[in-house]
Amino acid sequence: MTNPFSVLLSLYYKESPAFLRQSLDSIFRQTLLPSEVILVKDGPLTAKLDETIEEYALRYPQLKIIPLAKNGGLGKALNEGLKYCSYDLVARMDTDDISKPDRFEKQIKIFQEHPELDVVGAWIEEFEGDTSKVTSIRKLPEQPSEIYEYGKKRSPINHPCVMYRKSAVLRVGGYHKFPEDYYLWGYMLKAGCKFYNIQESLLYFRFSRDVFRRRGGWSYAMKELALQCELLRIGYINYRRFVLNVMIRFTTRMMPNRMREIFYKRMLRK
Repeated sequence: MTNPFSVLLSLYYKESPAFLRQSLDSIFRQTLLPSEVILVKDGPLTAKLDETIEEYALRYPQLKIIPLAKNGGLGKALNEGLKYCSYDLVARMDTDDISKPDRFEKQIKIFQEHPELDVVGAWIEEFEGDTSKVTSIRKLPEQPSEIYEYGKKRSPINHPCVMYRKSAVLRVGGYHKFPEDYYLWGYMLKAGCKFYNIQESLLYFRFSRDVFRRRGGWSYAMKELALQCELLRIGYINYRRFVLNVMIRFTTRMMPNRMREIFYKRMLRK
């Protein structure tokens, strides 16, 4: 396999140095190594995080550090990082998740076999504590037509496990406001980009119950309303789907945290 590719990560001060080490180790122990790893420092970090980055930068010359003066959020950090990605194929990952050893090899193989594709995702396994404690699997549809329809209801790609064409992302203006990935997929799908999901888990996603708290409340619900309005505006969803989405999402966002946790685990995961 000769396709060069970049890996893009964004790091901010609340991350754990131990989790960052696990994440970077999973990148540099792949069966197919990346040509470069672009790590964006989204604002000033802790001394421990800076020490960890310096250690890995000395060990792995393909690790390039892009410092930002202040924290601007994930979307802005990733847009800045994309400017430094030298290759059209870019793999995304979060700095507290763990890629399985053959993740990149399998994604590159799909791109080689299907050059018409713009985005290749996969399933993820959500875990708490360590990877032996998988609590759920986020499975997604496989084929482009299925993904197009699925995306009208829910985010059709697991962002921490995606590999995409930088050129296709830039054609729709890159990352937008929160939730950054869902905006991006909606714009790309409406623009005719082709998506595919590998039907197996290629990444361990670090999960905690705090996620359910962050995904609730009025502020989060209003941000999702803005997203649905935009998907309606660009013609990706029709008015009926817009109304259904808003009703379902407002209900789940305003649920008590415990009820929202049960809903996610029983209805939205396998």
